[in-house]
Amino acid sequence: MNIAILAHDNKRELMVQFCIAYCGIFALHSICSTAATGRMVTDATGLEVKNYMSRRQGGVQQIGARIAYNEIDLVLFFADPQAPEYVDDLTLIGRLCDQHSIPFASNVATAEVLILGLQRGDLAWRDIINPKKK
Repeated sequence: MNIAILAHDNKRELMVQFCIAYCGIFALHSICSTAATGRMVTDATGLEVKNYMSRRQGGVQQIGARIAYNEIDLVLFFADPQAPEYVDDLTLIGRLCDQHSIPFASNVATAEVLILGLQRGDLAWRDIINPKKK
């Protein structure tokens, strides 16, 4: 599965801790992220993360484009409701995920449900919608 991870500034450390906790699950999948979040996760976990531009340079839009092309299977976006960019970022990613039936979590509680479901195989239906090239 292709997993996108994003986090607003005040939620990056939480994303890092989440990725440390579920490193074994993430290691079985392809991960992409915006620049700073991806670097922090790689530094803390050793996971290979495809980094796009920073959020301020258009990284959210780059990941949004991958969602629009149905290249992402799961999005974990730890959003900070106090962040000024909260509405724009969350609206863009949330709408694209809704439009393309991509499981989406905007907080750690929902992310945990999705990542454990991924481990159990509950998201295998995404392989039918988005078959991986061999």
